[in-house]
Amino acid sequence: MADHTHDHDHGGEGSAAPDGGGHSGHAHGVAADADRRWLTLALTLIAVFMCAEVIVGVLANSLALVSDAAHMLTDVASIVLALVAMRLAARPAKGRYTYGLKRVEILSAQANGLTLLLLSVWLAYESIRRLLAPPEVTGGLVLITALVGVVINLAATWAISKANRTSMNVEGAYQHILTDLFGFIATAIAGAVVLFTGFGRADAIASLLVVALMLRAGYGLVRDSGRVFLEAAPAGMDPDALGDRLASQDTVVEVHDLHVWQITSGQNALSAHVLVPSGGDCHAVRRALQHLLLDEYGIGHATLQVDHVTQDTEAPLRDITRQPQETDPDAHCDDAHGPVHRPGPHEH
Repeated sequence: MADHTHDHDHGGEGSAAPDGGGHSGHAHGVAADADRRWLTLALTLIAVFMCAEVIVGVLANSLALVSDAAHMLTDVASIVLALVAMRLAARPAKGRYTYGLKRVEILSAQANGLTLLLLSVWLAYESIRRLLAPPEVTGGLVLITALVGVVINLAATWAISKANRTSMNVEGAYQHILTDLFGFIATAIAGAVVLFTGFGRADAIASLLVVALMLRAGYGLVRDSGRVFLEAAPAGMDPDALGDRLASQDTVVEVHDLHVWQITSGQNALSAHVLVPSGGDCHAVRRALQHLLLDEYGIGHATLQVDHVTQDTEAPLRDITRQPQETDPDAHCDDAHGPVHRPGPHEH
């Protein structure tokens, strides 16, 4: 017997919730109005200073300033994409987009990460070229601009810290601005070195430090967004331990076909096939497991198919170490995915 709940509310999403329908107990996406204001403030600060930094960097012949400006360009892009993603993600799920447009922010985060990686390659090439043949750098302009950049980035960091950082985009923008802050500190030091010692290569060395920070931030965004697109389990969540936790509950005989993934930032989902003893209350088991998933794992989108074990007492349960074969008429799933979880110690 499969347990199905299906509430017809086409203004939102249709996953089963612990109360049998609806989505109480969890929020979707980023808060709209307040977060947009904070992000817009940070965007304005960064965009205005970025334009000024490009001009000063060209006049001062400083690659460190130009590289900082390039990094700030990715910050501008990430905030703009985050703002767009907020609006798109707020649209209700309908038609062919059964999750709505929640993953637009993941797309933008991945695009932002790839841009960071590509820019870092170009800046690394230019930095090495200038290490070998350092041009004349105006240290005073570099130092003053970098110090102003530190102040601007501190203000932008404060603004974004007020927004909801559970969004991958918002957190990515926050981390990028922190990276910029460190980059400006390095650039200010390089400007002071050039100004007081005349060591022109300090500018290129500072650029390489910024490149390292860009590589780190870009890799992190591409990795995290890739995990979402590949339907990997959310970071820090062990599916095997989760399956064992479900199987350890009273009246649960077996859990298989367990899948846990991330729809978008801060919104996890799970599906599983659960077997209970013959005569057991499928509805009660489903409700208990969904409450457990919400309370202990923060999973509000849980779709559980709950069935009774076969009435034939001679038919064995699924072998824990193998997948069901075509000749196994008592298997509940012809093509099970992943390990089987049952009460007690066992191998996965």
